[in-house]
Amino acid sequence: MTDKVRLARTLLSLLDLTSLNDGDSDATIRALAASAATPFGPPAALCVYPRLVATARAALAEVGLDGLKVATVVNFPEGRNDTELTLAEIRAAIAAGAAEIDMVFPWRRLLAGDRLSGERMVAACRDAVPAGILLKVIIESGELAKADLIRAASDIAIAAGADFIKTSTGKTAVSATLPAVRVILESIRASGKEVGCKASGGIRTLADAAPYLSLATEMMGADWISPRHFRFGASSLLADILVALQGSPSVAGVADGY
Repeated sequence: MTDKVRLARTLLSLLDLTSLNDGDSDATIRALAASAATPFGPPAALCVYPRLVATARAALAEVGLDGLKVATVVNFPEGRNDTELTLAEIRAAIAAGAAEIDMVFPWRRLLAGDRLSGERMVAACRDAVPAGILLKVIIESGELAKADLIRAASDIAIAAGADFIKTSTGKTAVSATLPAVRVILESIRASGKEVGCKASGGIRTLADAAPYLSLATEMMGADWISPRHFRFGASSLLADILVALQGSPSVAGVADGY
């Protein structure tokens, strides 16, 4: 097995196959679910808007992927400081069958010097998310920009019960960056907790993803690299993965969600 094929197989297992476009429809998500049924195994999860969670679950069942988790987003993409609305979104998403919740941290409040709002929101969301359902907290690292703010958001979210720290919504000018992921991993390592990291936004090829995987392996160890600890949020990355695995130039139906 070549290094490129080995990388592609690893990335497939860590991929949250994502479509978060305003125009997403039932047809879009059915195509996305179909693309998850690769000859080389499924991705880690399918990530869609809350209104399409039920569609995603049904579409995955149709292609024999009943067990693949459906993730969804709440407080997205704005990162409002509205805990009650976010909790209502979480309850509706779980009722629809979501198994993972990607919640946007109220990062603007942190920029204004308010740490307490983020702590309270994450803690409330943690209480609302049943055991067995992952809570990923999107800190919008590109907007926080500075290492001390990225570290503060990560520390707050971890202390309040996050299962993952996710870089970005993919809806801002700057999404995932290697320096931001390094800071997040430093926060996770210092916490001593079983918390994962999800790099999302702008990661479209094996060449884009490889440095993130190398960084995580270097900092956390090869045994740490698994869907429980490290994810990529992307859609078009799947096409490049399959090029490496089977030589196919494209994957029909893959929407460019991030």
